[in-house]
Amino acid sequence: MNLVGGVVLAAMLMDVLVNGIADYLNLRRLVPDLPRPFQGYYDPDSYRRSQVYLKVNTRFSWISHIFQLLVILLFWFSGGFELLDSWVRELNPGPVFRGLLFIGTLGIGMGLVSLPFGIYHTFIIEERFGFNRTNWRTFLLDKIKGLCLTAILGVPLLAGILIFFQYTGANAWLYCWAAVTAYMLVVQFIAPTLIMPLFNKFVPLEDGKLKSAIVDYARSIQFPVKNIMVMDGSRRSAKSNAFFTGFGKNKRIVLFDTLIEKHSVPELVAVFAHEMGHYKKKHIMTMLIAGILQSGLMFLLLSVFLSYRGLYEAFYLTQPSIYAGLVFFAMVYSPFEFFLGLFRQILSRRNEYAADRFAADTTRTPAAMVQALKKLSVHNLSNLTPHPFYVFLNYSHPPVLERITALEAPNPG
Repeated sequence: MNLVGGVVLAAMLMDVLVNGIADYLNLRRLVPDLPRPFQGYYDPDSYRRSQVYLKVNTRFSWISHIFQLLVILLFWFSGGFELLDSWVRELNPGPVFRGLLFIGTLGIGMGLVSLPFGIYHTFIIEERFGFNRTNWRTFLLDKIKGLCLTAILGVPLLAGILIFFQYTGANAWLYCWAAVTAYMLVVQFIAPTLIMPLFNKFVPLEDGKLKSAIVDYARSIQFPVKNIMVMDGSRRSAKSNAFFTGFGKNKRIVLFDTLIEKHSVPELVAVFAHEMGHYKKKHIMTMLIAGILQSGLMFLLLSVFLSYRGLYEAFYLTQPSIYAGLVFFAMVYSPFEFFLGLFRQILSRRNEYAADRFAADTTRTPAAMVQALKKLSVHNLSNLTPHPFYVFLNYSHPPVLERITALEAPNPG
């Protein structure tokens, strides 16, 4: 094993170790006494059940991640990449089609490895705790639709990247960056109307007290409301959520039907205001730009590594190729992605505080936002006392108790 292989292996093992420590600290931080802000919301049995839910999911995550890591290492050190490459070369297609076969086979293989874990989590763990509402037909159709979307959207993009690096020389990374940027923007634009409806049903929020309250609030912040949609989240899970998606004429606010079912009108307006906070403060655009810049950095580094023979030797491949280089670079890039992900999480948590404050200030009812957060946490069996190190590694949102404290504090601005 050369230096590149050693770095990749060390990064994989370090990832398991660091996340294992974070999980251990997170479980140790569980406390039997219900935090005071949630007294009257959580009954003792439900609170204990939320802690069991965390423990079960943590142990399941350990098993699934370690198993998948072992499969990757076994494939790597048994010469699996070389065997797969020999097979696609024997078929003797062109380099682009070889690349699609090579990467597609690896993707399907990892999908098959992870499939039993997805089934167990959905139909055993989520079922045990009352969240799962997915039947086998829906589960299988989701997988088939996902594969079809990958074929329709992902395969042409991957083919384009292979073509650029195969035939366009030193500026290939720029062409790839431009292509991926265009792809990201197009997907953001079409997702609300063409992609998401393939998996869920979206209907306009019906006329009534809730819609009137939302329209009145939107008018107060000069936001023209056109698309307030209700999604049948209950088709798959009892958990609740809301989100903002799309841009231009396709932008819309989506409320889960399970959210509407569990919350009062003032609470739902506060949740809507929170999502508006992300839009008004340009969080969505900021994160999109950050993603575009990160993809440019990734392609620049990729252009350097593709010509480095040690990259291929690390994975026991005798004939370098663009397509194998893409796969191996993704493994080399994972430590960079880890640290970039930490910065994204920090930014995301800061954005959530800002959106909470926007909702509290513009609705003038911070208590409604606090009530909504408490109900969401109880309904989703959220961990109320996560360890700070676990939050640092994994949370895109601040812990709920910290969000409540921030909302109840005087507005500094």
